[in-house]
Amino acid sequence: MMHPMPGAGDVSLPPGGVQKLLNNNVVVAIDSDGRERVLMGRGIGFQLKHEGRVDPSKVEKTFVLEQGTDTAHAQKLLTDAPYALVEAVLHAVDQAERDLGRDLGRRLPLAVIDHITYVVERLDQGIRIPGTSMPELRILHPDESRAAERMAASIAASLDRELPPEEGVFLTMHLLNATRDVPNGTAALLFRRVQHVVRTVETGLGVPLDTECPDYARFILHVQFLLQRLVNRAMLTSGDSSFFEFAKHRYPRAFGIAEGVKAYVLAATGSTLTDEEVLYLTVHVERLATSMGRADTAGAPSAPAI
Repeated sequence: MMHPMPGAGDVSLPPGGVQKLLNNNVVVAIDSDGRERVLMGRGIGFQLKHEGRVDPSKVEKTFVLEQGTDTAHAQKLLTDAPYALVEAVLHAVDQAERDLGRDLGRRLPLAVIDHITYVVERLDQGIRIPGTSMPELRILHPDESRAAERMAASIAASLDRELPPEEGVFLTMHLLNATRDVPNGTAALLFRRVQHVVRTVETGLGVPLDTECPDYARFILHVQFLLQRLVNRAMLTSGDSSFFEFAKHRYPRAFGIAEGVKAYVLAATGSTLTDEEVLYLTVHVERLATSMGRADTAGAPSAPAI
């Protein structure tokens, strides 16, 4: 028997009785607090339809539907999704909760069921949505990335079919929004901004960044912390502008790229990076360029160490 979903309670039938049959494996009941509660288990809907009752011992999982516009969508999703797929996702979510050591909430399973249903439908039609490996995720969120990769492998094994490798990326994003104590979508927004900065640097250098080099990992972490400092209104400042002027003239290409990032940040957030933040960006960009054999020949052979 599967572990209960967050907020599930026990699997006994709610006292309000069964109110709605969604399909042969899913029914909706009313609990003692008047909330709609989904009961899931193989054949319980079939039993209800033919015997007028549900055997509590066959209920594998329950969870409460949040009131509002999501209720109808959740019921339709659970009605239409193949139960094997629902089971596969719920099992993978249970594993992710154990891996991460925390409750992932009621929204995550439904979001993943919705996503995997969409992926499988498109694959059955011979359509594969182009994806990306997004190596930044492995650096910024290693725990969630590992848990998401295990989720993708578990779902693929349960369904006995191959899923695109980029599913690990999409599931990581779902996990981030479930595990971060911020409004839904904030983690994804932060990551998209990190990606935009990376693309700005790649455009400025004229080459893709080497995602395996240590300087790449340092750069990604630096950008993440920079963006977090923006949110916290705690940007780096200094009264000494000499090093800023030195880097500006010694590394003009890296400085120009940093200025491009500054312009993007201003447009995206309304905040202006301080000279100190631009300086550190310049140094990190030059270190990246140097590690890939593309040091700025207009200046010193290597960037100063941080």
